[in-house]
Amino acid sequence: MGSIGNRIPEVGMRFRNSDEAWDFWVQYGGHIGFDVRKRNTIKSRTDGTITSCRFVCSNEGFRRKSQLDHEPKRIRAETRTNCKVRMIVSFDRVAKFFEVTEVDLEHNHLLQLPQTCYLLASQRKISDVQALEIETADDSGIMPKASHEFACRLAGGKFNVGYTLTDQKNHLRTKRQREMAYGQAGSMLKFFRDKIGENPSFQYHLQLDCEEHIANIFWADAKMLLDYAHFGDVVTFDTTFGTNKEYRPFGIFLGLNQFRETTIFGAALMFDETRDSFIWLFETFLAAHNGRQPRTIYTDQDAAMGGAIEKVFTESYHGLCTFHIMQNAIKHLTQVGVEDEVEDEVEDEEKEPHILTDFGACMYGYEDKAAFEEAFDNMRLKVHKQTWLDSIYKVKEKWAECYMRDVFSLGVRSTQLSESFNNSLKNHLKSDFHILRFLMHFERTVEVKRTKELQSEFNARKYIPRIKMFTPMLVEASKVYTSIIFEAFQGEYERSTAACCRVLDGNNRFSVAIASLHGDLEFEEERIVIGVQNLNTDEWHV
Repeated sequence: MGSIGNRIPEVGMRFRNSDEAWDFWVQYGGHIGFDVRKRNTIKSRTDGTITSCRFVCSNEGFRRKSQLDHEPKRIRAETRTNCKVRMIVSFDRVAKFFEVTEVDLEHNHLLQLPQTCYLLASQRKISDVQALEIETADDSGIMPKASHEFACRLAGGKFNVGYTLTDQKNHLRTKRQREMAYGQAGSMLKFFRDKIGENPSFQYHLQLDCEEHIANIFWADAKMLLDYAHFGDVVTFDTTFGTNKEYRPFGIFLGLNQFRETTIFGAALMFDETRDSFIWLFETFLAAHNGRQPRTIYTDQDAAMGGAIEKVFTESYHGLCTFHIMQNAIKHLTQVGVEDEVEDEVEDEEKEPHILTDFGACMYGYEDKAAFEEAFDNMRLKVHKQTWLDSIYKVKEKWAECYMRDVFSLGVRSTQLSESFNNSLKNHLKSDFHILRFLMHFERTVEVKRTKELQSEFNARKYIPRIKMFTPMLVEASKVYTSIIFEAFQGEYERSTAACCRVLDGNNRFSVAIASLHGDLEFEEERIVIGVQNLNTDEWHV
């Protein structure tokens, strides 16, 4: 039925069926300002045909008295006033229509204002189209409040949208309950099996505990497997908390693609962060990628993780995240002198920034091992408690620049890729998300990263790289490399053309300095290199 206009119920009105009569009563209630309900429906005992319907005001009758033997903590507000408003329709078997046989339209209570009629329960209903829009917005990470406000604007106001924000939240809650019909584990397995149905290359692996409960979970889709085959030389791995209701640690394997953007190689939800759990995870990760080990893997200083890497990634260099190390340095080295007397504290406070600067120089500034050792020893003299410095010195090969000159790192020195991805993930997650919702939002975050990669691919094919010197090498490199890689290569090529070299002695030792390419003629600090002559080609190699 369309709008009721100025029509009011009256005896003799006819309807094609009981549903049409009920729709009229609902619209009439919304127009006048009262809620409605069906009081009863009478059916024929012979053929089950509806013979009579009684539609009433929702305030009809009285609330049934509580059967509890004690007073409830919260008493619901009374809504029943024994209102007599009603409309009764009866079925005419000869004419085959329903006719209004009795009407009473006198209310004994206040009616709603036109501005509040949209809040009546009978006037609120989420249509199939609206349900699809609500669920799509939720799957896209849009919060209910924002998506409801958008729907109101599209409909021309909250009076026209047909449902409230509470209705929308209830609809989403019901949807999630349906999703979890098989329980947490069953719904998760169904999610993974559906993914395999979409692409057989999708992989997931489960580790069960002694009670046959799911402990650790690893998964990787086809794109992750392909990306690792292309870009899996350098991997970062980190774990984070607060992404799901079970508070399971979430682990992510990441790397850099040809545009130096984050790419995902696999993900995991873990029961705990023990050495055995990490061993299972790392072995599963390698098995998913055909046993190919990365050349370099970066993690934080977690001892259990480090022990597992030493056992599993036997062919990989294990580097420590410099960001986490520096955070620990701030924590430990800025405590200098806290147990000293008051007059010493002032002196120590003046030393604190110098200590951190010195430690940063040890991490990044020294290419010569002897210079590093000397600087580190000098730094020791500035602290009283050297426990942390002693522990970090034992693993200097994993973080000091001078010990990492031969490490293939792609410029990566920390797990900041993981930190960045986790922040993107948490922007659209809550800690009370069950695992299935977490997996769905994880997929959405991954899709955002991949969309960015496609945008970079589009730009690389559209825009021509700017070549500063048209040498054969740069021209060829501009055709092979992506723009960001070419810019880095071109910068190093320019520096090589500004290098000056002089012989130091007869032992093939040379001094090399690079001149400034811009402004005044200045040279960087000279570096001593040893050259070896190739007798076959008469070329020198350093």
